[in-house]
Amino acid sequence: MSTTSLLVIAILILATLGYFLAGKRAISTAGGDRRKLHSLPVYYGSNAAMFTAIPALGVLLIWLLAQPMLVERNVLSTIPDKFIPEGSSIGLVMSDVRRVADGLEVVVSTGILSQNETLKLDTEQTDIRALLAGVGAAVGSDVQPEVLEAAQNYRAQTKMGQLWMVLIVAPLALIGFALSVLAAKPTFRARNTVERGILALLVLAASLAILTTIGIVFSMLFESINFFKLHPWTDFFFGGLWAPNFRGDSDLSILPLLWGTIYISIIALIVAVPVGLFAAIYLSEYAGPRVRAFAKPLLEILAGIPTIVYGLFALLTVGPALVRVFGRGEEGLLGVEWMSGATAVLTAGLVMGIMLIPFVSSLSDDIINAVPQSLRDGSLGLGATPSETIRQVVLPAALPGIVGAVLLAASRAIGETMIVVLGAGAIAKFSANPLEAMTTITTRIVSQLTGDTDFASPETLVAFALGLTLFVLTLGLNVIALYIVRKYREQYD
Repeated sequence: MSTTSLLVIAILILATLGYFLAGKRAISTAGGDRRKLHSLPVYYGSNAAMFTAIPALGVLLIWLLAQPMLVERNVLSTIPDKFIPEGSSIGLVMSDVRRVADGLEVVVSTGILSQNETLKLDTEQTDIRALLAGVGAAVGSDVQPEVLEAAQNYRAQTKMGQLWMVLIVAPLALIGFALSVLAAKPTFRARNTVERGILALLVLAASLAILTTIGIVFSMLFESINFFKLHPWTDFFFGGLWAPNFRGDSDLSILPLLWGTIYISIIALIVAVPVGLFAAIYLSEYAGPRVRAFAKPLLEILAGIPTIVYGLFALLTVGPALVRVFGRGEEGLLGVEWMSGATAVLTAGLVMGIMLIPFVSSLSDDIINAVPQSLRDGSLGLGATPSETIRQVVLPAALPGIVGAVLLAASRAIGETMIVVLGAGAIAKFSANPLEAMTTITTRIVSQLTGDTDFASPETLVAFALGLTLFVLTLGLNVIALYIVRKYREQYD
C-alpha cells in the first residue's frame, strides 16, 4: 500500500476517534447533563472530525498536485539540452524518465541492486553497465545514462517529497485533533462552527463548476496560442482544406470540419426534434396512465445505450440499408448509384437523430406537464378543441423549455464522436450531398491526439484550437437559448 493511502487511512481513523472523544468530553465537562451544553454532542464530535480531517486532507491534496510539477521541473533542469532532440516534446522525455524510474523500482524490489546503489551513479560503488542492463530489462528497452541519472534524481526527489508530506500532514491532523477535542466544552458553540464549515463546503461545491469551466478554457486557450504561433490563424479560420501530414506545410482549416459538424447535426435534429416533440405531446396530453407508464421508460432506454453501439448500428445496419436504396447502380432500388459506401452524412445523421430522441422527448414532456392546468381549462372553456389548446396555449407556454431541450440536443449532436467515426467516415471536405462521407471537429480532435503525441507540432496543437472553437460554438447555443427563454417567459410570469 502506498504512503499516500496509509496517510489518508490514518487521518480518517484519527477523525473518527476525534468524533467520539469530543462528544464524550463535552458531556463529561458538563457533568453528564446535556442540557448545559450549547450544542448537541454530535456537533462537538463533528467539529473535531472536521478540524482533524479537512485541513490535513486539503494540504495533502494540494501537495499531491504540486509535487509532481515541482519534481519534473527540477529533473528537467538537470537533463542536458543536447539530449533533447530539436522539435522533441519535453513531455516525451519526462515520460521516459518516469518509465525508467518505475524500472528502478522493479530492480530494487527484485534485489538486483540495493536501494542505496540505485540512488547514485558512482563507478566506485555501482557497476553502471549492470545497472543500465538491469533497468533496461525491467522496462523492456535500452536506457541512456542521461535518462538513468534523471530517473534516479526523480526517484530521490519523489521520496523526499513524500517524507516531507508525511512530516507536514500528519502533525497538522494531530494538532487539529488535539485542539478540537480540548475545545469540546459546554460553552463552545460547536453547532455554529460546524454550520459555517458546512456552508464553506457548499460554497466550494457550487464553485467547482465555475472553476472547472475556467480551467478547461484556460488549458485550451494556452495551447491554442501555442498553435497559432506555429500556424497562421488565417489558414485555420479562412482556409478551405484540411490535410495534416506531420511533416510540415500542413493545411489545417477548420471550415471543412465545421461544415461536416453542422451538416450532420442538422440532419440529426431534423430526425430528433419532430419525433421527440410529437412523442412528448402524445405522452403528456393524450396517452393514458398505463400507456404513459409503459411508453416513457421504453423511450428513455435509448438515452442509456452507449454511443459505440449506435455507431455499430450505423455501420452494420443503417449504412448498408441506405446503400441498397441509393447505391450499386441498377441493383439499387432507385436504379442509380448515388451512394458508394455505407459511411455517409445521412447514415450518421439518422442514427444520431435516433439517439437524440429521448433528450428532446423527455425534457419536453416534463416541460409540457409543468404548464398550469388552468391555462388548458381556460382554453377549453372558451370553446377551443384539445388540439387547438395544445397548439395555441400549451406549446407557446412551454416554448422556452422546448427550445432549451432542442439546443441541449444540438450541443449533444455537435459533441458526438463515435457515431460519426463509424457512420460518417473521416473525409474533411465541402459537399452538399448527404450521401457522401464527411467528418466532424470531434473526430479530428481524437485523430490528432491518437498515438505518440508531440505537443510541439501544429498538427497536434491544432486539436486544442478545434476544442476551443467547439466550446465557443456550444456556448453560443446556450446564450441563444437563454435569450429565447427570457424573451418568451415574460409573457407568462
